[in-house]
Amino acid sequence: MATQFSLAHLAVLDCPPVAMIHIAQRTGYDFVSLRLTAVTPTEPVYALQNDPAQRREVKALLNDSTVQVLDVELARMPPELEPETYAAVLDTAAELGARHVLTQLPDLDRERATERFARLCDMARPLGLTIDLESPTWTATPDLHAAAQVLWAVDRPNAGIVVDTLHFDRSHDSVDMLRALPRGWFHYAQVCDAPAQIPETTEGLIFAARSERFPPGEGDIDIRRILAALPAIPYSLEIPNDTLSAQLGPEGWARRCIESARRYLKR
Repeated sequence: MATQFSLAHLAVLDCPPVAMIHIAQRTGYDFVSLRLTAVTPTEPVYALQNDPAQRREVKALLNDSTVQVLDVELARMPPELEPETYAAVLDTAAELGARHVLTQLPDLDRERATERFARLCDMARPLGLTIDLESPTWTATPDLHAAAQVLWAVDRPNAGIVVDTLHFDRSHDSVDMLRALPRGWFHYAQVCDAPAQIPETTEGLIFAARSERFPPGEGDIDIRRILAALPAIPYSLEIPNDTLSAQLGPEGWARRCIESARRYLKR
């Protein structure tokens, strides 16, 4: 089966959902990954859950498009947020036909974070959604081992782990461990490349993750080795690069990302 690709919103974050879906269709993506909540106070917010008119427009466009919604993001649960905060996000994800919801647990209280993750899974299950945990190096679940501990603890059938090749590389995660985990935990992966040198500060790690990623084959991560340890799943191309995307424009950048990914995976 041919590899399926999703255009991650972070790669073209200045594009509202309608423009992003048009770009994804013109450049050959199968899916989009929509960002419905903001992580930083300065980034654009496309809160379709709070905008019925825009939500209807997006839904109508999807119905006429070959592009579907792979996942929505981000259900991020720091200490001050309960899972119920994201009830409307889950409902919107289901309404738009999404399959998965990306989640982070920046909470040092692992017991509380795990209990909240389990509750979010229970909220999402009747909607046909999986809850997929990613493990950026600067969060309280900073690697694959920590994410796996959460999934073993919650034991929910719709719980998953999102492997992001950047975070996997910079957390020094183990491919052997990845191969040993249950195949049903992995519903999609986030794919990008990056230089070999790892930033030494949290600020540097975050900046590189949001602004300096590269298409597969244009950096130093052994992406093939990571992906070979996963089942056949869609790849969300989460490749924000401030300099290159400004030079090429959002559509040109989206096209370069998918063309580079296809070339890399064919080698």
